[in-house]
Amino acid sequence: MSSPASILITGGAGFVGSSLALQLKNHFPQTRVVSLDNLYRRGSELNLPRLQAAGIEFVKGDIRHANEFPAGPFEFIIECSAEPSVLAGYGESPDYLMETNLMGTYRCLEQARQWQSKTIFLSTSRVYPISVLEKHPWTEQPTRFTWNDVPGAAISSGGVTEDCAMNAARSLYGWTKFASESLIEEYRAGFGLRAVTNRCSVIAGPWQMGKVDQGVVALWVFRHYFGKPLKYIGYGGTGKQVRDMLHVADICDLVTEQISHFEKWEGWLGNVGGGLAISASLLELTGICQKVIGREVPIAAEIENRQADLRIFLADSSRLFSRTSWRPKRNVEKIVADVFDWVRANEKELKPLV
Repeated sequence: MSSPASILITGGAGFVGSSLALQLKNHFPQTRVVSLDNLYRRGSELNLPRLQAAGIEFVKGDIRHANEFPAGPFEFIIECSAEPSVLAGYGESPDYLMETNLMGTYRCLEQARQWQSKTIFLSTSRVYPISVLEKHPWTEQPTRFTWNDVPGAAISSGGVTEDCAMNAARSLYGWTKFASESLIEEYRAGFGLRAVTNRCSVIAGPWQMGKVDQGVVALWVFRHYFGKPLKYIGYGGTGKQVRDMLHVADICDLVTEQISHFEKWEGWLGNVGGGLAISASLLELTGICQKVIGREVPIAAEIENRQADLRIFLADSSRLFSRTSWRPKRNVEKIVADVFDWVRANEKELKPLV
């Protein structure tokens, strides 16, 4: 297709949003790319000079409020604004989580309806219910937990498929994203909205501000680089819980393809993840950080699980791979190395955030 006339990226100064804005502007240099962000998450302000230098318009606004969207219409809306922490809303008011992740999606869909925008929604693997994932048989290996293969099950050693049972709790964060997926389907059926939904695994890479509850790879690199202690939390404190990962550049490549061939992708909803091949336990991630960064840090153990935690998550992306030649190309060591290079190059600005 020819370059789209305009793209609005919500959460466009955040980790994923800014990365997408920069890639899309580079791929479609004649396209008007606008990043909308409320700068709520600390560190997102560091992306503003990068956006400006690339010729990307920045609008400070909040998707919770219809009057804070930039003037449209836009040919595409890419919805990647969110409160991303799976622990959000527990031990405090869930107002911001609900208003941003659910009502914010509604506001974006309303703009898409009015502008007749094509929409790409970045959902999460956290839509899958916790109890369903936790009760699947597993085995403890020397460095990680692994799922067992059970004939006919929607979960295997290779990951979770989209056929997984969905009728159980999934965390407040996961519910807001699952509800947003459902709302998108209502807009597709009721208003003819043209939309794509990507259920992303753990996205990681440079420019992510890692925290204990979100951004584990960046957190691990930060702590190793600056010599700060870490902690294995839950599941006996062994660090054997596993996640599959997706380099931010890989998801940017996929979204670029989806924009370029949108008619092929319209209506897609499914897993986008690194799967077993691009996965690591915390223990394995520690070893990779030690190898890449050349430093060890003290790591304590906390035996008790946190609320909404998971022993294992791996996405089976077979359904995705059956419709595209796109594959995630960057492994866990490459993710760690790229984050390390970024931290080293921006040490002065990042140190106060650790």
